[in-house]
Amino acid sequence: MKNKIEEIKELINRFHNFVITTHVNPDGDALGSELALYHALRLLDKNAVILNHNSTPDNYKWMDDGNRVLHFIPEKHRDYILNADVIFILDANQPDRLRSLEPFIKQTKAIKIVIDHHLDPHPFGDHYLIDDEATSTGEILYKLISTFDTLKIEREIAVALYTAIMTDTGSFRFPRTDPETHNVVSHLLECGADPTQIYMNVYENWTCGRMRLLGEALDTLKTVHSGKVAYIKCTQEMFKETGTTEVETDNFTMYPMSIQGVLIGILFNELNNGIKISFRSKGNIPINELAKEFGGNGHLNAAGARLFDKKLEDMIPLVLEKSLKYLQAEI
Repeated sequence: MKNKIEEIKELINRFHNFVITTHVNPDGDALGSELALYHALRLLDKNAVILNHNSTPDNYKWMDDGNRVLHFIPEKHRDYILNADVIFILDANQPDRLRSLEPFIKQTKAIKIVIDHHLDPHPFGDHYLIDDEATSTGEILYKLISTFDTLKIEREIAVALYTAIMTDTGSFRFPRTDPETHNVVSHLLECGADPTQIYMNVYENWTCGRMRLLGEALDTLKTVHSGKVAYIKCTQEMFKETGTTEVETDNFTMYPMSIQGVLIGILFNELNNGIKISFRSKGNIPINELAKEFGGNGHLNAAGARLFDKKLEDMIPLVLEKSLKYLQAEI
């Protein structure tokens, strides 16, 4: 890690024009990491722009009141990518997760740096800063930013990094949260992050539509395999009725996982052209391996998959059937 950080630090010092991006439907870790790096680069007198395939979700817009995160429009923004010196890909290590940016990032001669904490990176970057033991990409970026002697972690950076770490640790309750994580967070609080305000902005600022969507999703709750697997689903009809989208199902997996005796929790989202599946598990159940069977990936206890041109009702029984073999070791 130290050698990789020094390599990336040298590239930052050497070059001037940077593009920052992340995966489709960015979450708190992705957006927090992007904004923290953006502010750090600006403090180092670098040019930087953030380009994302999706617009920023409503519950994270407070973090970007300067509208620095741009919704990528090829005709308008592709030259940023093609003329960049360096492109940072954060919280994603598979090029197809960049969606509309992918062809331009593959085409550009810019140096591509991947910073991530997920397993099995795809070989499309020039430099990789990967730590699959880290709680979040935000935690890795904290280590990188902290190596610059002339760079002070100002409040905007602290807020962004705290948000990244808080959301990807499940508010500091997921297994990889350790004393080092709390030491990092302690420093971010000293630098101006307000934990009460950040939590309220992310988790206590729901729309009525999102609350109604949760109610309808919980109505679909079912358990299988002797109560060890629980799942919920959100259909296109439910999104339409509540005026919501799949983005607003963020963190819905906590509800099936909260049931006594459940070891695997699954959220199925019906998309316009397929489905998205979010997997969670407890203990040593490698839920990322289950996700891989459906073209996805992730961590030991948290993973996801997105399938195109598949029907929700066809995939649910297949996923539940395949989940049983991962459950066996814990039963």
